[in-house]
Amino acid sequence: MLKVGDKLPAGSLQEFIEVEGNGCSLGPNTFDVEKETAGKKIAIFALPGAFTPTCSAQHVPGYVKNAEALKAAGVDEIWCISVNDAFVMGAWGRDQHTLGKVRMMADGSGTFTQATGLTLDLIARGMGVRSQRYSMLVDNGVVKTLNIEAPGKFEVSNAETILAQAKA
Repeated sequence: MLKVGDKLPAGSLQEFIEVEGNGCSLGPNTFDVEKETAGKKIAIFALPGAFTPTCSAQHVPGYVKNAEALKAAGVDEIWCISVNDAFVMGAWGRDQHTLGKVRMMADGSGTFTQATGLTLDLIARGMGVRSQRYSMLVDNGVVKTLNIEAPGKFEVSNAETILAQAKA
């Protein structure tokens, strides 16, 4: 399992981009995690699924609300990672008003999540293997803080916790 001091695992994530720019075409684009984190401080939070109750009512809105404060604390980007496809993450981003604040990164097949060791088995609930709920600060690809939620909890992976850690 991923821990503080580890480098993020190699892999890629997808983001649905609706506005052409920065050399990215419209639609799902694949990004190499190592290249995207190089030289940046990134707040990453992961959650079990798009459009699910806690994720939509609390987790994503907290990061949207605190995006400017996180950037003022030295965070270059904020990523939301979920084991959903890029189309779903794009639609969820529109619904949550994340544009310019939070990058909605899809781990459609769950390969990045599996590589972190932070999977959550929701097969019995009809959702397959998803991501645990967690947050972390990553500096130049290295995990500096890691906050993993206990099952069914939402206490340590919120934006306020990461903001306090970014300011420390």
